[in-house]
Amino acid sequence: MREITRVDLVGALDKEVQINVDKYKMSAAQLTFRDIENAVAFENMTISAGNVDIGGMTRSISIRGDFKDVEQIKNIIVASQSGAQMFLKDVAEVKMGYEEQESFSRLNGKNVIALNVIKRSGENLINASDKIKELVDEMKTSEFPPNLDVVITGDQSNATRVTLHDLINTIIIGFILVTIILMFFMGGTNAIFVAMSVPLSMCIAFMLLPAFGFTLNMIVLFAFLLGLGIVVDDAIVVIENTHRVYNDEKLDIVTAAKKATSEVFLPVLSGTATTLAPFFPLVFWGGIFGKFMHFLPVTIIITLTASLLVAYIINPVFAVWFMRRDGDDSIKTDPKKARRRTIAGYVLYGLALVYFYANSNWFAGNLLVVLALLIVLYRFVLQGLVERFQTKAWPAVQNIYARFLDFALGRPWTMLVGMFVLLIGSCGITASREANIVLFPKADPNFIYVYLNMPVGTDVNVTDSLTKVMERKVVEVLGANNPIVESVISNVALNASEDQFDRSATSNKGKVGVAFVEYGKRNGVSTKAYMDEIREATHGIIPGAEITVDQESGGPPTPKPISVEIRGDDFAQLSKVSMAVKRYLDSLAIPGVEELRSDLIVSKPEINIQIDRERANREGISTAQIGTEFRTAILGKEASKFRDGEDELPINIRLQKTSARISIPWKTSTLRSAI
Repeated sequence: MREITRVDLVGALDKEVQINVDKYKMSAAQLTFRDIENAVAFENMTISAGNVDIGGMTRSISIRGDFKDVEQIKNIIVASQSGAQMFLKDVAEVKMGYEEQESFSRLNGKNVIALNVIKRSGENLINASDKIKELVDEMKTSEFPPNLDVVITGDQSNATRVTLHDLINTIIIGFILVTIILMFFMGGTNAIFVAMSVPLSMCIAFMLLPAFGFTLNMIVLFAFLLGLGIVVDDAIVVIENTHRVYNDEKLDIVTAAKKATSEVFLPVLSGTATTLAPFFPLVFWGGIFGKFMHFLPVTIIITLTASLLVAYIINPVFAVWFMRRDGDDSIKTDPKKARRRTIAGYVLYGLALVYFYANSNWFAGNLLVVLALLIVLYRFVLQGLVERFQTKAWPAVQNIYARFLDFALGRPWTMLVGMFVLLIGSCGITASREANIVLFPKADPNFIYVYLNMPVGTDVNVTDSLTKVMERKVVEVLGANNPIVESVISNVALNASEDQFDRSATSNKGKVGVAFVEYGKRNGVSTKAYMDEIREATHGIIPGAEITVDQESGGPPTPKPISVEIRGDDFAQLSKVSMAVKRYLDSLAIPGVEELRSDLIVSKPEINIQIDRERANREGISTAQIGTEFRTAILGKEASKFRDGEDELPINIRLQKTSARISIPWKTSTLRSAI
């Protein structure tokens, strides 16, 4: 799928053919790892020997020596440099096994194999999630065994889907409220003309946004929501002026629309330009935040520019088609034609509605339904209220305003001094308050992550056991069968880092992730409270470990709020100063400091083997030979491939674990027998 950049496999065991060599038997037989490696590699081969003519036919000759089973590998004859010969099974244990497990994963306390799917940047998260679910359902019915349990958890598209629907619903509700408010001030017909500028402006913006490489993300939708009440400004001015000219000057509707639009052309243009002016500098905002917020000003600029075109072109056309006044003899309509046009309009409306819903275009279909409901609402409910508002309530408000305006114009100096005092007072109040500045405020988390960081070099099995301890603490805080918890999943070594781009298997890191159900299904329970309780419960439970509790990021990558950098040339001194500064800051117990961490990483503990070069040269042994033997003995070396069905499994040679543990304090005196 093009939406996916990679899939990380966590907790899986990889099969291999193991040749675990007994060090003492190998030494007694005067064999080396190289002898065993050559014996395995030279036997497991398929060699083409060319072509031969037989009976007028050319046939190719292949010598096939690839292994069919593990028994064949056991019975390989290994020859030493001294001429001794023996079977491989006499000096090594040969078996089908698994590579050493480098990572662990658990779901709700049970061991699982986790596939962490990473979406490609810029691709549609919801489409990717839907395709994965379809693929899993298809494989459940066709390929997976019936007793295999496949669970999709931690699906971030659920939150994205809910947020997307909430924003779209907010836009629709805002459109309804704008239309109803306009009805009270402009009447039903004119309000519909003005309200139509909202979807028309957005449609124009939707057509232009792909040209800028924009996707339908949260920032774009928020920009639409922000501009919802602004896009109608131009249409209000044009329609209201057209209505005034048409009714007061008794012109025909075409002439009235032309005159009214030309009269307000410059004011509307200047008003829109001044509204757009503050957004232009944001287009050139640099850095990570600029890239993240770039969608907002560009979307606003495109949408408001589109509203200008709608006000200048579309709204006058609407006025010519639908705006009528009583006693206008310039427009004569045949009743039969009018009836046919009405029927045709209803038919087109019904066909458009069926088309949109049939193609799952819920936004357009719901918009048509909302428009119809608004017309019905105005005709049977709001029309009387609107008439009373325009004839009684609104004139009363205008009279109050007129009296206040007379009062203000009669006392200009009093008003100026009052405004100046109000300005100074508001500035003083603002300056006296300590503003709580938060760059990106965090809402209730959909995911809570508990990170375990052990000293570098910690064995992965130790980290796994400590992660289990941390996991039990988290489950204790959440409670058994918590209805708002979707899953608790733990990763060790792989995908356990706070850095989401870190793909390395680090044996000293573990992570416990808690996925909550959608916000609407939480029954008002705050997940932030769980986050605070988990932080308190896991604090200090593992001595020497660094435990961090965090939630999913809701914005661009941000640095830590406060960073203290210590620079110098002496690394040892830097390490001492860094630890001293950390202890000092910890002792201050500064309010508001949630956690204090140092990014100082002490080098991994290691055993250094110093080669006696003089003695190694006398024995004819190079540093490369010594290093290769140690690497093969401890880490292992792939000698060849074993074909198991369609899979190719590595054949790895290494010392038996007991031998490797006994031989950790090797010295150069024992190397000769091992080489």
